[in-house]
Amino acid sequence: GGAIGIGLGDKVYMLENTWYSVISPESCSSILWRSWDYKEKAAEALKLTAKDMLSFGLIDGIIEEPLGGAHSDPEAMAEILKKHISETLDSLTPIPADELVTNRINKYSSMGVYDTVPEDTGVEESA
Repeated sequence: GGAIGIGLGDKVYMLENTWYSVISPESCSSILWRSWDYKEKAAEALKLTAKDMLSFGLIDGIIEEPLGGAHSDPEAMAEILKKHISETLDSLTPIPADELVTNRINKYSSMGVYDTVPEDTGVEESA
């Protein structure tokens, strides 16, 4: 989906209290039920939390935030991110570029669910 389109990389992480979606729960609720009253139901259906994304294999990990959330201590959050980015770059730097590209292609090609049409149905698969 569109959210993945803005998060391509060798490694993708989320802060623990963020969500990853191309639509907000409020907007989803407004479209489906013509009211914001069902935003909690929409959020649950969207499965947009960091834990959801990790369980689906769409992200590589979750970065813990300072007590009270990233906004409560921006300096501490910046240090956490600096350390995390540095460690991630250190782990990726030794890998040859062509291997990184192959790994990235394999990673994103394996996302999602699809099915094929059985041959005996008489229905042709679309290209």
